[in-house]
Amino acid sequence: MKTDDVLDAFAAGEISRDEVKRVLLGNTFVDAGCAKVDHCREYRTGGPEVVYCEGKTPEQVAVIMSEIVKCSGRALGTRATQAHFDALPAECGAEYDPVSRLIIVDGPERPAIGKIAVVSAGTSDLPVAEEAAKTAEFLGSRVERHYDCGVAGIHRLFSVMDKIIDASAIIAVAGMEGALPSVLGGMTVPPVIGVPTSVGYGANFQGLSALLAMMNSCAPGVGVVNIDNGFGAAFLAHKINLKR
Repeated sequence: MKTDDVLDAFAAGEISRDEVKRVLLGNTFVDAGCAKVDHCREYRTGGPEVVYCEGKTPEQVAVIMSEIVKCSGRALGTRATQAHFDALPAECGAEYDPVSRLIIVDGPERPAIGKIAVVSAGTSDLPVAEEAAKTAEFLGSRVERHYDCGVAGIHRLFSVMDKIIDASAIIAVAGMEGALPSVLGGMTVPPVIGVPTSVGYGANFQGLSALLAMMNSCAPGVGVVNIDNGFGAAFLAHKINLKR
């Protein structure tokens, strides 16, 4: 019995609360052999299970994503390669974006909610920024992109500030010294989620210097996710967006 059917039956008074608990516990995951697919995650957390493809074989990704699509009709894979995408059966209806490295199987079109602003410092940060933007859109948020707005030419940021200040949350993606989230945190009301990227010369230490700079921001209202973690920033921004 599918989770939606269980909840509908409970709402109609056809089954007891104890029966709901029994069925939902039994439906917690499906063992697909190479992974235990968590079909109830969206009910618990507000977002579905997402497949981190890096480190998995194309065959494993195909099995896991096919199982998710079978249950929910949609799925998202991150850090994917062309080989991962090619392994998916055609009937999944998947699309692959080589910039963000996302595999997306989208279901029926849904109205997007709220507004998340994704702001990147430079064009080199585009892959991480697009991972964040496309993930937030997959989750159901409306996204506005403002790219190449770094502090090296801060007038570029000022030129779009009026389009950013009314967002529910701002995702600020930057490498090098990672100054962009601090600037946004000092000028805007919405919470700012800093995403340090591994973009930069040697002393950037593959994003470590940007990460530490963002964590040491003196601007209030700035939070930070891990290096290159556009997905994590999008998930957090979407949850904030849901509450606005």
